[in-house]
Amino acid sequence: MAPKRRAPVGARAGTPKAPKAPKAWSGPLKYNASGSTDGDAMTGSDSPSARPGQALPSPSATVPISLVNGFLASAGARRDVVERYLRGAGIPLELLGEPHARVTEEQFSTLYRTLAIDLDDEMPGIFSRPLRGGTLKYLCLSLLDARNLETALHRFGQFFHILLDDFFVESKRDGLVAQVLLRPNPAVGPIGALGQELMLKLVHGVCSWLIGQKIPLLKIEFACPRPRHAVEHLYFFTGSVQFDCERTLMRFSADYLDAPIRQSKRNLRKFLARAPGDWIFESFSEQLVCHRVRQYLSAALPDLPVIDQAAEHLHCSVRTLSRHLASEGTTFQALKDELRRDIAIQRLTDTLDTIAAIGADIGFDDPSAFHRAFRHWTGSTPGTYRRRA
Repeated sequence: MAPKRRAPVGARAGTPKAPKAPKAWSGPLKYNASGSTDGDAMTGSDSPSARPGQALPSPSATVPISLVNGFLASAGARRDVVERYLRGAGIPLELLGEPHARVTEEQFSTLYRTLAIDLDDEMPGIFSRPLRGGTLKYLCLSLLDARNLETALHRFGQFFHILLDDFFVESKRDGLVAQVLLRPNPAVGPIGALGQELMLKLVHGVCSWLIGQKIPLLKIEFACPRPRHAVEHLYFFTGSVQFDCERTLMRFSADYLDAPIRQSKRNLRKFLARAPGDWIFESFSEQLVCHRVRQYLSAALPDLPVIDQAAEHLHCSVRTLSRHLASEGTTFQALKDELRRDIAIQRLTDTLDTIAAIGADIGFDDPSAFHRAFRHWTGSTPGTYRRRA
Protein backbone atom coordinates (compact mmCIF):
# COMPACT_ATOMS: atom_id res chain seq x y z
CA MET A 1 0.00 0.00 0.00
CA ALA A 2 2.09 21.21 -1.43
CA PRO A 3 5.02 18.74 -0.73
CA LYS A 4 5.94 16.37 -3.54
CA ARG A 5 4.40 12.95 -3.06
CA ARG A 6 6.75 10.03 -2.73
CA ALA A 7 6.13 7.02 -4.93
CA PRO A 8 4.97 4.17 -2.70
CA VAL A 9 6.98 1.56 -4.46
CA GLY A 10 10.28 3.21 -5.17
CA ALA A 11 9.30 5.03 -8.36
CA ARG A 12 9.26 8.80 -8.67
CA ALA A 13 6.00 10.66 -8.79
CA GLY A 14 5.03 12.50 -11.94
CA THR A 15 4.27 11.65 -15.50
CA PRO A 16 4.75 7.93 -16.19
CA LYS A 17 7.89 7.13 -18.09
CA ALA A 18 7.49 5.94 -21.62
CA PRO A 19 8.02 2.20 -22.05
CA LYS A 20 11.55 1.13 -22.81
CA ALA A 21 12.39 0.91 -26.46
CA PRO A 22 12.33 -2.68 -27.70
CA LYS A 23 15.69 -4.29 -28.15
CA ALA A 24 16.85 -6.18 -31.20
CA TRP A 25 18.45 -9.50 -30.38
CA SER A 26 21.23 -11.13 -32.33
CA GLY A 27 21.05 -14.88 -32.66
CA PRO A 28 18.37 -17.28 -31.43
CA LEU A 29 16.89 -16.69 -28.00
CA LYS A 30 17.17 -19.67 -25.68
CA TYR A 31 15.45 -19.82 -22.31
CA ASN A 32 17.46 -22.26 -20.27
CA ALA A 33 17.05 -22.99 -16.59
CA SER A 34 20.22 -24.98 -16.24
CA GLY A 35 22.42 -24.90 -19.34
CA SER A 36 24.09 -22.40 -21.63
CA THR A 37 22.30 -19.81 -23.71
CA ASP A 38 22.76 -18.15 -27.05
CA GLY A 39 22.02 -14.45 -27.45
CA ASP A 40 20.38 -12.20 -24.89
CA ALA A 41 17.04 -12.21 -23.10
CA MET A 42 14.85 -9.74 -21.33
CA THR A 43 12.48 -11.25 -18.79
CA GLY A 44 11.69 -8.20 -16.68
CA SER A 45 13.01 -4.96 -15.30
CA ASP A 46 15.03 -6.73 -12.62
CA SER A 47 16.29 -9.58 -14.76
CA PRO A 48 19.83 -9.25 -16.10
CA SER A 49 20.42 -9.97 -19.75
CA ALA A 50 22.09 -13.28 -20.31
CA ARG A 51 25.42 -13.49 -22.06
CA PRO A 52 26.64 -16.38 -24.17
CA GLY A 53 27.54 -19.27 -21.92
CA GLN A 54 25.37 -18.09 -19.02
CA ALA A 55 22.24 -19.83 -17.77
CA LEU A 56 18.98 -17.95 -18.13
CA PRO A 57 16.09 -18.64 -15.76
CA SER A 58 12.73 -19.85 -17.00
CA PRO A 59 10.67 -16.89 -18.29
CA SER A 60 8.16 -15.39 -15.90
CA ALA A 61 4.46 -16.02 -16.32
CA THR A 62 2.38 -13.40 -18.05
CA VAL A 63 -0.58 -11.73 -16.33
CA PRO A 64 -4.21 -12.20 -17.42
CA ILE A 65 -5.99 -9.10 -18.70
CA SER A 66 -8.74 -9.70 -16.10
CA LEU A 67 -6.35 -8.46 -13.41
CA VAL A 68 -5.54 -5.35 -15.43
CA ASN A 69 -9.25 -4.69 -15.91
CA GLY A 70 -9.84 -5.27 -12.20
CA PHE A 71 -7.29 -2.64 -11.20
CA LEU A 72 -8.58 -0.14 -13.75
CA ALA A 73 -12.19 -0.69 -12.66
CA SER A 74 -11.23 -0.16 -9.01
CA ALA A 75 -9.44 3.06 -9.95
CA GLY A 76 -12.61 4.39 -11.60
CA ALA A 77 -10.64 6.51 -14.07
CA ARG A 78 -12.05 8.21 -17.17
CA ARG A 79 -11.35 6.60 -20.52
CA ASP A 80 -8.77 9.21 -21.53
CA VAL A 81 -6.93 8.67 -18.24
CA VAL A 82 -7.07 4.88 -18.70
CA GLU A 83 -5.56 5.31 -22.16
CA ARG A 84 -2.73 7.37 -20.65
CA TYR A 85 -2.06 4.70 -18.03
CA LEU A 86 -1.98 2.00 -20.68
CA ARG A 87 0.39 3.98 -22.90
CA GLY A 88 2.74 4.44 -19.96
CA ALA A 89 2.77 0.69 -19.36
CA GLY A 90 3.04 -0.20 -23.05
CA ILE A 91 -0.29 -2.08 -23.06
CA PRO A 92 -2.38 -1.86 -26.29
CA LEU A 93 -5.86 -0.52 -25.54
CA GLU A 94 -7.58 -3.19 -27.63
CA LEU A 95 -6.37 -5.94 -25.26
CA LEU A 96 -8.79 -4.76 -22.55
CA GLY A 97 -11.74 -6.18 -24.47
CA GLU A 98 -10.12 -9.53 -25.26
CA PRO A 99 -10.81 -11.98 -22.37
CA HIS A 100 -7.78 -14.19 -23.13
CA ALA A 101 -5.27 -11.36 -23.56
CA ARG A 102 -2.09 -11.21 -21.46
CA VAL A 103 0.49 -8.64 -20.37
CA THR A 104 4.00 -9.09 -19.03
CA GLU A 105 4.82 -8.80 -15.33
CA GLU A 106 6.80 -5.64 -16.09
CA GLN A 107 3.82 -4.05 -17.86
CA PHE A 108 1.50 -4.94 -14.99
CA SER A 109 3.93 -3.65 -12.35
CA THR A 110 4.38 -0.39 -14.28
CA LEU A 111 0.61 0.07 -14.46
CA TYR A 112 0.27 -0.67 -10.73
CA ARG A 113 2.96 1.86 -9.81
CA THR A 114 1.38 4.54 -12.02
CA LEU A 115 -2.06 4.01 -10.45
CA ALA A 116 -0.60 4.02 -6.95
CA ILE A 117 1.22 7.30 -7.56
CA ASP A 118 -1.60 9.08 -9.39
CA LEU A 119 -4.27 8.06 -6.86
CA ASP A 120 -1.94 8.23 -3.85
CA ASP A 121 -3.26 4.78 -2.97
CA GLU A 122 -1.07 1.70 -2.73
CA MET A 123 -4.14 -0.54 -3.23
CA PRO A 124 -5.61 1.66 -5.98
CA GLY A 125 -9.31 2.15 -5.29
CA ILE A 126 -9.77 -1.35 -3.89
CA PHE A 127 -10.75 -0.54 -0.31
CA SER A 128 -13.09 1.99 1.30
CA ARG A 129 -10.29 4.49 1.87
CA PRO A 130 -6.88 4.93 0.21
CA LEU A 131 -3.68 3.39 1.53
CA ARG A 132 -1.57 6.52 1.11
CA GLY A 133 1.91 6.55 -0.34
CA GLY A 134 4.37 5.13 2.18
CA THR A 135 1.96 2.57 3.67
CA LEU A 136 4.05 -0.44 2.67
CA LYS A 137 7.23 1.30 3.82
CA TYR A 138 5.93 2.11 7.30
CA LEU A 139 4.25 -1.28 7.61
CA CYS A 140 7.61 -2.98 7.03
CA LEU A 141 9.45 -0.57 9.35
CA SER A 142 7.01 -1.46 12.14
CA LEU A 143 7.84 -5.16 11.72
CA LEU A 144 11.62 -5.14 11.45
CA ASP A 145 12.35 -5.24 15.20
CA ALA A 146 9.80 -7.97 15.98
CA ARG A 147 11.15 -10.91 17.95
CA ASN A 148 9.93 -13.44 15.39
CA LEU A 149 7.37 -13.87 12.61
CA GLU A 150 4.55 -14.57 15.05
CA THR A 151 5.05 -11.17 16.67
CA ALA A 152 5.39 -9.52 13.26
CA LEU A 153 2.07 -11.01 12.11
CA HIS A 154 0.34 -9.69 15.23
CA ARG A 155 1.71 -6.22 14.46
CA PHE A 156 0.65 -6.59 10.83
CA GLY A 157 -2.94 -7.07 11.98
CA GLN A 158 -2.75 -4.10 14.34
CA PHE A 159 -1.30 -1.88 11.61
CA PHE A 160 -4.18 -2.52 9.22
CA HIS A 161 -6.75 -2.23 12.01
CA ILE A 162 -5.54 1.35 12.47
CA LEU A 163 -5.65 2.10 8.73
CA LEU A 164 -8.81 0.42 7.44
CA ASP A 165 -12.29 -0.48 8.65
CA ASP A 166 -12.86 -3.01 5.85
CA PHE A 167 -11.40 -6.12 7.50
CA PHE A 168 -9.34 -7.59 10.32
CA VAL A 169 -6.12 -9.56 9.75
CA GLU A 170 -6.02 -12.25 12.44
CA SER A 171 -3.21 -14.75 12.90
CA LYS A 172 -3.03 -17.73 15.22
CA ARG A 173 -1.10 -20.92 15.94
CA ASP A 174 -3.22 -24.11 15.84
CA GLY A 175 -0.96 -27.00 16.75
CA LEU A 176 1.38 -27.65 13.83
CA VAL A 177 -0.39 -25.18 11.55
CA ALA A 178 -0.34 -21.38 11.41
CA GLN A 179 -3.35 -19.55 10.06
CA VAL A 180 -3.88 -16.01 8.80
CA LEU A 181 -7.55 -15.07 8.49
CA LEU A 182 -8.94 -12.08 6.60
CA ARG A 183 -12.21 -11.36 8.43
CA PRO A 184 -14.53 -8.76 6.86
CA ASN A 185 -16.04 -6.05 9.04
CA PRO A 186 -19.83 -6.60 9.02
CA ALA A 187 -20.35 -2.84 9.31
CA VAL A 188 -18.57 -2.32 5.98
CA GLY A 189 -19.59 -5.42 4.03
CA PRO A 190 -17.82 -8.20 2.12
CA ILE A 191 -14.35 -7.74 0.66
CA GLY A 192 -14.14 -7.88 -3.14
CA ALA A 193 -12.36 -10.79 -4.76
CA LEU A 194 -9.41 -8.63 -5.87
CA GLY A 195 -9.05 -7.20 -2.37
CA GLN A 196 -9.00 -10.70 -0.85
CA GLU A 197 -6.35 -11.91 -3.28
CA LEU A 198 -4.11 -8.88 -2.85
CA MET A 199 -4.26 -8.86 0.94
CA LEU A 200 -3.33 -12.55 1.23
CA LYS A 201 -0.54 -11.97 -1.29
CA LEU A 202 0.69 -8.97 0.70
CA VAL A 203 0.71 -10.91 3.97
CA HIS A 204 2.51 -13.84 2.38
CA GLY A 205 4.99 -11.67 0.47
CA VAL A 206 5.92 -9.45 3.41
CA CYS A 207 6.24 -12.41 5.80
CA SER A 208 8.42 -14.34 3.35
CA TRP A 209 10.65 -11.27 2.88
CA LEU A 210 10.94 -10.72 6.62
CA ILE A 211 12.37 -14.19 7.31
CA GLY A 212 14.40 -14.35 4.10
CA GLN A 213 12.65 -17.33 2.48
CA LYS A 214 9.42 -18.10 0.67
CA ILE A 215 6.91 -19.65 3.04
CA PRO A 216 5.26 -22.72 1.42
CA LEU A 217 1.50 -22.49 1.80
CA LEU A 218 -0.54 -25.53 2.76
CA LYS A 219 -3.95 -24.15 1.83
CA ILE A 220 -5.56 -20.93 0.58
CA GLU A 221 -9.31 -20.36 0.85
CA PHE A 222 -11.34 -17.52 -0.64
CA ALA A 223 -14.85 -16.47 0.39
CA CYS A 224 -15.72 -15.51 -3.19
CA PRO A 225 -16.71 -17.29 -6.42
CA ARG A 226 -14.02 -18.78 -8.62
CA PRO A 227 -12.69 -15.93 -10.80
CA ARG A 228 -11.94 -16.13 -14.52
CA HIS A 229 -8.20 -16.15 -13.82
CA ALA A 230 -8.37 -18.90 -11.15
CA VAL A 231 -5.93 -21.11 -13.06
CA GLU A 232 -3.34 -18.33 -12.67
CA HIS A 233 -3.16 -19.02 -8.94
CA LEU A 234 -0.58 -21.68 -9.83
CA TYR A 235 1.71 -18.69 -10.35
CA PHE A 236 0.33 -16.44 -7.59
CA PHE A 237 0.19 -18.95 -4.71
CA THR A 238 2.23 -22.06 -3.93
CA GLY A 239 -0.47 -24.11 -2.20
CA SER A 240 -3.91 -25.58 -2.79
CA VAL A 241 -6.40 -22.80 -3.66
CA GLN A 242 -10.15 -23.18 -3.05
CA PHE A 243 -13.05 -20.82 -3.77
CA ASP A 244 -16.62 -20.41 -2.51
CA CYS A 245 -15.40 -21.02 1.03
CA GLU A 246 -16.88 -19.59 4.23
CA ARG A 247 -13.73 -17.65 5.08
CA THR A 248 -10.67 -16.13 3.41
CA LEU A 249 -7.48 -17.51 4.91
CA MET A 250 -4.12 -19.12 4.32
CA ARG A 251 -2.35 -21.84 6.30
CA PHE A 252 1.30 -22.81 6.58
CA SER A 253 3.57 -24.71 8.94
CA ALA A 254 3.60 -23.22 12.44
CA ASP A 255 7.38 -23.69 12.51
CA TYR A 256 7.70 -20.49 10.47
CA LEU A 257 6.09 -18.47 13.28
CA ASP A 258 9.24 -19.01 15.34
CA ALA A 259 11.56 -17.83 12.55
CA PRO A 260 13.57 -14.71 13.42
CA ILE A 261 13.32 -11.51 11.37
CA ARG A 262 16.32 -11.38 9.03
CA GLN A 263 15.78 -8.06 7.25
CA SER A 264 16.89 -4.55 8.11
CA LYS A 265 16.25 -0.99 6.98
CA ARG A 266 19.15 -1.38 4.57
CA ASN A 267 17.29 -4.18 2.71
CA LEU A 268 13.94 -2.42 2.72
CA ARG A 269 14.74 -0.03 -0.13
CA LYS A 270 15.27 -2.88 -2.61
CA PHE A 271 12.07 -4.61 -1.51
CA LEU A 272 10.06 -1.43 -2.03
CA ALA A 273 11.71 -0.70 -5.39
CA ARG A 274 10.68 -4.11 -6.73
CA ALA A 275 7.09 -3.87 -5.48
CA PRO A 276 4.60 -5.16 -6.36
CA GLY A 277 6.57 -7.89 -8.10
CA ASP A 278 8.15 -9.33 -4.97
CA TRP A 279 4.86 -9.88 -3.21
CA ILE A 280 2.40 -10.56 -6.05
CA PHE A 281 4.28 -12.97 -8.30
CA GLU A 282 5.75 -16.34 -7.40
CA SER A 283 9.12 -17.54 -8.59
CA PHE A 284 9.32 -20.75 -10.62
CA SER A 285 11.95 -21.89 -8.12
CA GLU A 286 9.10 -22.78 -5.74
CA GLN A 287 9.28 -26.28 -7.22
CA LEU A 288 5.70 -27.27 -7.62
CA VAL A 289 5.73 -30.10 -10.16
CA CYS A 290 4.23 -27.76 -12.77
CA HIS A 291 7.09 -25.30 -12.18
CA ARG A 292 9.69 -28.04 -12.65
CA VAL A 293 8.03 -29.19 -15.87
CA ARG A 294 7.97 -25.60 -17.13
CA GLN A 295 11.69 -25.21 -16.39
CA TYR A 296 12.43 -28.45 -18.23
CA LEU A 297 10.41 -27.42 -21.26
CA SER A 298 11.99 -23.96 -21.40
CA ALA A 299 15.47 -25.50 -21.37
CA ALA A 300 14.56 -27.74 -24.32
CA LEU A 301 13.19 -25.05 -26.68
CA PRO A 302 12.96 -24.89 -29.65
CA ASP A 303 12.56 -28.66 -29.29
CA LEU A 304 9.24 -29.76 -27.81
CA PRO A 305 9.62 -32.82 -25.59
CA VAL A 306 6.69 -35.19 -25.17
CA ILE A 307 5.36 -36.15 -21.76
CA ASP A 308 7.33 -39.42 -21.74
CA GLN A 309 10.59 -37.47 -21.96
CA ALA A 310 9.50 -35.07 -19.22
CA ALA A 311 8.55 -37.97 -16.94
CA GLU A 312 11.93 -39.61 -17.53
CA HIS A 313 13.69 -36.31 -16.74
CA LEU A 314 11.76 -36.03 -13.45
CA HIS A 315 12.41 -39.72 -12.64
CA CYS A 316 8.77 -40.78 -12.52
CA SER A 317 6.20 -42.55 -14.67
CA VAL A 318 3.91 -40.75 -17.11
CA ARG A 319 0.93 -41.72 -14.94
CA THR A 320 2.56 -40.29 -11.81
CA LEU A 321 3.50 -37.05 -13.57
CA SER A 322 -0.01 -36.66 -14.98
CA ARG A 323 -1.52 -37.28 -11.55
CA HIS A 324 0.72 -34.65 -9.92
CA LEU A 325 -0.13 -32.09 -12.60
CA ALA A 326 -3.84 -32.83 -12.28
CA SER A 327 -3.64 -32.27 -8.51
CA GLU A 328 -2.13 -28.84 -9.27
CA GLY A 329 -4.93 -28.05 -11.71
CA THR A 330 -3.05 -28.31 -14.99
CA THR A 331 -1.86 -30.67 -17.73
CA PHE A 332 1.38 -31.25 -19.63
CA GLN A 333 -0.05 -29.76 -22.84
CA ALA A 334 -1.37 -26.72 -20.98
CA LEU A 335 2.09 -26.06 -19.50
CA LYS A 336 3.68 -26.37 -22.94
CA ASP A 337 1.20 -23.91 -24.43
CA GLU A 338 1.48 -21.45 -21.50
CA LEU A 339 5.28 -21.41 -21.71
CA ARG A 340 5.32 -20.73 -25.45
CA ARG A 341 2.57 -18.12 -25.09
CA ASP A 342 4.46 -16.27 -22.34
CA ILE A 343 7.76 -16.28 -24.24
CA ALA A 344 6.04 -15.06 -27.40
CA ILE A 345 4.27 -12.22 -25.57
CA GLN A 346 7.44 -11.11 -23.80
CA ARG A 347 9.47 -11.08 -27.00
CA LEU A 348 6.76 -9.35 -29.03
CA THR A 349 6.59 -6.72 -26.32
CA ASP A 350 10.28 -6.29 -25.51
CA THR A 351 12.22 -7.05 -28.69
CA LEU A 352 12.33 -6.21 -32.39
CA ASP A 353 12.69 -9.86 -33.43
CA THR A 354 10.55 -10.82 -36.39
CA ILE A 355 7.35 -12.71 -35.70
CA ALA A 356 8.64 -15.60 -37.78
CA ALA A 357 11.85 -15.80 -35.71
CA ILE A 358 9.91 -15.77 -32.45
CA GLY A 359 7.67 -18.58 -33.71
CA ALA A 360 10.67 -20.64 -34.82
CA ASP A 361 12.39 -20.26 -31.44
CA ILE A 362 9.39 -21.73 -29.63
CA GLY A 363 9.00 -24.69 -31.96
CA PHE A 364 6.91 -23.45 -34.91
CA ASP A 365 8.55 -24.09 -38.30
CA ASP A 366 5.51 -22.68 -40.10
CA PRO A 367 4.73 -18.98 -39.35
CA SER A 368 1.05 -19.51 -40.14
CA ALA A 369 0.87 -22.27 -37.52
CA PHE A 370 2.36 -19.87 -34.97
CA HIS A 371 -0.23 -17.22 -35.87
CA ARG A 372 -3.07 -19.72 -35.42
CA ALA A 373 -1.70 -20.97 -32.09
CA PHE A 374 -1.13 -17.44 -30.78
CA ARG A 375 -4.67 -16.40 -31.67
CA HIS A 376 -5.96 -19.53 -29.93
CA TRP A 377 -3.93 -18.71 -26.79
CA THR A 378 -4.70 -14.99 -26.55
CA GLY A 379 -7.61 -14.20 -28.87
CA SER A 380 -5.41 -11.73 -30.79
CA THR A 381 -2.76 -11.82 -33.51
CA PRO A 382 0.95 -11.44 -32.73
CA GLY A 383 0.80 -8.09 -34.53
CA THR A 384 -1.58 -6.71 -31.89
CA TYR A 385 1.11 -7.12 -29.23
CA ARG A 386 3.77 -5.68 -31.52
CA ARG A 387 1.74 -2.48 -32.11
CA ARG A 388 2.66 -0.77 -28.86
CA ALA A 389 1.72 2.84 -28.18
